[in-house]
Amino acid sequence: MKKTVLALLVSFLFANVSYGQFEGPSGVNNSVITVKQALDLRDNSRVALRGHIVNSLGDEKYTFSDGTAEVMIEIDDEDWRGRKVTPENTIEIFGELDKEMFEPTKIDVDSFNIQ
Repeated sequence: MKKTVLALLVSFLFANVSYGQFEGPSGVNNSVITVKQALDLRDNSRVALRGHIVNSLGDEKYTFSDGTAEVMIEIDDEDWRGRKVTPENTIEIFGELDKEMFEPTKIDVDSFNIQ
């Protein structure tokens, strides 16, 4: 009987634990900028952009445009998570600028949201 009461008490205590989350400013800048502004940033800069995937370039690469400029983006197959996007869809992408010598600038997309 004592073990049952103790087990119920422990279960109740752990069931009501709230892990919460931080609410406030972060050191990560998720402000949406234009493609033109992004192209002027340094290599490995974190970016958030809003625009459209214009076309597929094959091999997980796409042309992305927001009307100010175009940039190649790379979205890994597993990051699609079954979502379908057309050129008419506005999406918000979050990723890292990748500037390499002798290669076009691209953005490695970590995640995206369909607007």
